[in-house]
Amino acid sequence: MLEATFWGLFGGGALLVGALLGLYVRASPRVIAAVMALGAGVLISAVAFDLTAEAYDAGGATSVVVGMALGSCTYYAGDRILVARGAHDRKRSRGQRPAECSSGTPSASAGGGAALALGALLDGIPESAAIGLSLLGGGGVGVAMVAAVFLSNIPEGWSSAAGMRHDGRTPGSILGLWAGIVLASGVSALLGYVVLDAADPVLIGGVQAFAAGAIITMLADTMVPEAYEEGGDAVGLITALGFTLAFLIDKVG
Repeated sequence: MLEATFWGLFGGGALLVGALLGLYVRASPRVIAAVMALGAGVLISAVAFDLTAEAYDAGGATSVVVGMALGSCTYYAGDRILVARGAHDRKRSRGQRPAECSSGTPSASAGGGAALALGALLDGIPESAAIGLSLLGGGGVGVAMVAAVFLSNIPEGWSSAAGMRHDGRTPGSILGLWAGIVLASGVSALLGYVVLDAADPVLIGGVQAFAAGAIITMLADTMVPEAYEEGGDAVGLITALGFTLAFLIDKVG
């Protein structure tokens, strides 16, 4: 139980590391995009070889199909709500672009700050829960999963903190926001382990697939597009490198 919490905090703590970099280290958007692309590739690999494969072994094809569908749809619905409230482009290092009203004219959302926080939670909770799920069955933590979450969270914290600073938020409010999200990540990993520790394997497989579906949708909706926008064509090569590294980590581990 404590191990799940620790690794959840460790993975989520990368958000705080990234936020500190975004506030106090100057880096070009292309550098941030490269780190984001590497993290995306690592996360794709971990989702495929850890979460989805284990979900299939535990619950079979039905658990994978139903869980992936529910996870994807849940993330999509939550993301659409948050985008409408001002959390669009939440991973951009250059700040939030104005949202468009129904009339088609730019408009900043009054709820943008809260939406940014909820957006980070929406992105991070499935990842942290997946860390806790990797400990089920008495084995050690999934090294590839932890590495994937850590590497994907650094550029998210980096770009988002830089963007919030660009939008005029104070360093204290930004760091406080990310510290709260780190705590939520630890709780998510703890719940992922405790709630399902004695659950039916089919249910465990379904929840693993749910997390996988949410993460894959997050990558396609936010992380990869933002990386490509700032990093250009090289993002594809860097993402493939991240995937390969995570695959090798998983096999060696």
